[in-house]
Amino acid sequence: MAVLVQKYGGSSVADVEKIGKVADRVVAAKRAGNDVVVVVSAMGKTTDGLLALAKSVAADAPRRELDMLVSTGERVTMSLLSIAIHARGADAISFTGSQSGIITSDRHFDARIIEVRPHRIEDELARGRVVIVAGYQGMSYRREITTLGRGGTDTTAVALAAALGAEHCEIYSDVDGVYSADPRVVPEAKHLPELDLATLAEMAEAGAKVLNAQAVEWARRAKIVIHARKTADPLGGGRETVCAERPEGTPVRAVVGLDRVVHVRMPARELRGFAEAAAALEVPLLDVAASGEGATCAIPLLNVPDWARCRTNLEERARGAAFEPDCAVVSVVGDGLTGAARALPRFLALLDEVGASPRAVHAGPLRIGATIDAAKLAVAQRALHAAFVH
Repeated sequence: MAVLVQKYGGSSVADVEKIGKVADRVVAAKRAGNDVVVVVSAMGKTTDGLLALAKSVAADAPRRELDMLVSTGERVTMSLLSIAIHARGADAISFTGSQSGIITSDRHFDARIIEVRPHRIEDELARGRVVIVAGYQGMSYRREITTLGRGGTDTTAVALAAALGAEHCEIYSDVDGVYSADPRVVPEAKHLPELDLATLAEMAEAGAKVLNAQAVEWARRAKIVIHARKTADPLGGGRETVCAERPEGTPVRAVVGLDRVVHVRMPARELRGFAEAAAALEVPLLDVAASGEGATCAIPLLNVPDWARCRTNLEERARGAAFEPDCAVVSVVGDGLTGAARALPRFLALLDEVGASPRAVHAGPLRIGATIDAAKLAVAQRALHAAFVH
């Protein structure tokens, strides 16, 4: 039988009633003649709650212990969903990330999958069972529990689809696919029925919350087609976004915003030491640039739970580095941006018009981005969407 991998996000399994509806979907897919693997997130805002609990104990908890703590959220969901499927007359079994053969780098809170050994999953599929997998987590080659960073359940699903030889992976959430901007910020955002994976990768790296960037990497390498759908839509109905390597259709443009960013300025001679220290601390750097005597970069804080400690260490390593908090990165993503002579000046003019003067600008083949004040992010997204997309 064909292997079908489905992923359900936290909003799709936020309570027992929603878990029951997911179980109905899964059982229907099984009875349609598929071998079904389901990857689940923690229920609702469970991960945020666990992180808040850790912060109430200590301001800077060790990342290893945070992984041990937050990895419990997905285990609750996987067990409840398996129980719900059993109650509907189908056979199911739940596995943690480590039991599923998800082998990761030795990096806590933001690990990368380096190998998938799905032997136990394959055995259970051969027995006719539905397999439920806890997303967002794995085991390092040192046998440590690790997590994959926010949105890591997407990565688990696509990596398993690749390892199991599935042709596509279904990603279910509370939205019916990918839009040209965040509809909560830009009401005029357009639904995108199809999207190439290169553009999706740029959107994910720039802060779009539609799909994890590491998941897109796996999809591109393994040629996995991603179907982004809404959980609440009826079976076989509703809209979706099909993400593939080379879908037919016109080029897509989208506007993306990334909040919770720290902008860093430093002497150019300090950049090497700063980058080495950031790597050692597992702090991601975005839009690194150096020219003449100065250098800049952006630090997204989404997967840096211990920022206060990291900042102190970075200041010690890079003398003269200045950290500017409360920043954001706004980007236009799509084909032909740098090839169009007027795109960059138009981008900059629009930011000036809304009072979002950039602290740094990045222009690449598929993205023009700027670091701005976080307070101006929403108005900048709306202005850029009106000019470049709408």
